Amino acid sequence: MGNFTKWNYSFENSQEKNMTFAQVFERIVKFMNRYPNGNFRLMVGTDSQVHPMYTRFITGVVIQQKGKGVWACIRRNVVSRKMTNLHERISFETSLTEEVASLFTDERKEELINIVLPHVYKGSSFTIEGHIDIGCGERNKTRIFVREMVSRIESMGIDPKIKPDSFVASGYANRYTK
Repeated sequence: MGNFTKWNYSFENSQEKNMTFAQVFERIVKFMNRYPNGNFRLMVGTDSQVHPMYTRFITGVVIQQKGKGVWACIRRNVVSRKMTNLHERISFETSLTEEVASLFTDERKEELINIVLPHVYKGSSFTIEGHIDIGCGERNKTRIFVREMVSRIESMGIDPKIKPDSFVASGYANRYTK
């Protein structure tokens, strides 16, 4: 594999490959416009897996409408070495989550909010969450990084979630790191 890092800026899911972020955003808008009076959660989270010659990072982007399903995609990144330092890996996962979350610019967030805005008095809602694959359980080795990573996600103005609530990182993205 050589000593390089392959940066990937395309997204994919089981239906589509090589989507740009603009296309991902289009799919999210289309999904939300189906039932604009719903409760939506936009979630971004990253997980990683150390392999013998490289470390694979998967960032998941999920738009969920409670009771009406989800639309989701992933972005794959590979670092061409074993990243065995836990803090480095968790920090890098958080950076990749921040990077994708930052693609939801203020203008894009406003566009999504404007979809549900006419329906908020009827109970519709929209939140953005950053899912971090760490937990604060006594036996969890990542608990010492919780405050640092949560602060980073909060500083972006999005709602941080850790285990067991960070299922986009610990469940969805995790599936693709193997």
